[in-house]
Amino acid sequence: MTKPIDMLTRRQTLAGGGAGLIVLGAGGLPSFAQAATLRQGYQTNIWGMPTYYLMKSGLLEKAGIKTQDFAVASGNLTMQQQVARQVDLGTYAGQSFIIGHDKGQLIAVALIEHVGRTVRVMARKDLGITKIEDLKGRKIANQTGSSIGNVFVDQIAPKAGLKKGDFQEVRMDVNNMVAALAAKTVDAMVNVEPYNAIAEGDGIATSIMDYWDVDKMPVFMAATPDFVEKQPDMIVAYLKAWLEVGRRFKSDFGQVSDVVHGFYTSKGYTMSKDLMANALKKVEVNPGFPRDLEPYMKEQAEILLREKKIAAIPDWKKALRPDFMEKAIKG
Repeated sequence: MTKPIDMLTRRQTLAGGGAGLIVLGAGGLPSFAQAATLRQGYQTNIWGMPTYYLMKSGLLEKAGIKTQDFAVASGNLTMQQQVARQVDLGTYAGQSFIIGHDKGQLIAVALIEHVGRTVRVMARKDLGITKIEDLKGRKIANQTGSSIGNVFVDQIAPKAGLKKGDFQEVRMDVNNMVAALAAKTVDAMVNVEPYNAIAEGDGIATSIMDYWDVDKMPVFMAATPDFVEKQPDMIVAYLKAWLEVGRRFKSDFGQVSDVVHGFYTSKGYTMSKDLMANALKKVEVNPGFPRDLEPYMKEQAEILLREKKIAAIPDWKKALRPDFMEKAIKG
């Protein structure tokens, strides 16, 4: 049986060495290496595992970047930490980013991955539910305030004819949902990998739908405005490391998957390496900053404004900063 992932303890990775074309300071280290430690937030679901791999890869050490990591159950919690200026960098989907920009002027410096295939609405196997509309009157576990939670409540449920009040939303972290389904305290869940694969593999739940056709769920690396202002060179060096992570996901996926599998087994989860690999393959890791993001982001912002979750549509020139990734790609 699964058990919830405990919040990871903070871990500090001391760095050394230089990083390519980065300007060197005293002692041969990059000038930013003598500056403040980069506080890295990441979620312990599958969306955060590329970041976890980055931190385990040694690439940041080689770039001369000191890091301290802060693990949480989902990206919207990282966003809240950034709004409170407790964390410098973190990943989450577009909806959470828009809210973070509205509340704390957070800035997107890269698009890291697309995760729409990792998100599923799942129901207890014994209920035989196959359609969203059949969730009427049911208890649905949802990480309220998260990007996937917002998409379900604001878009998927209404499209299926379910209004607020037609189902009972049970607020819950994604890492507790499988246990809740097994205990039959909820009837369905809106969840991400690897928890969906675990629930399916253990015969606890069956899939109703994934998000890909509704929302491909681009996941951004966002920074606080303070960090952008004070550490622009560090951001570029950091994104160069991300480009290498993207290459390894394609060229050495087995090794990457083994690192991620080790993370979950260390937290008490029992899953095969094949199950883990199949779940991780649903994360499309391709760090960059596509120029066609604005229409999608405008659409999501309009939904959030309509639902009174933000005060205004962002100024996209302030919110989306592709220039850091462009510098990283140019080398």
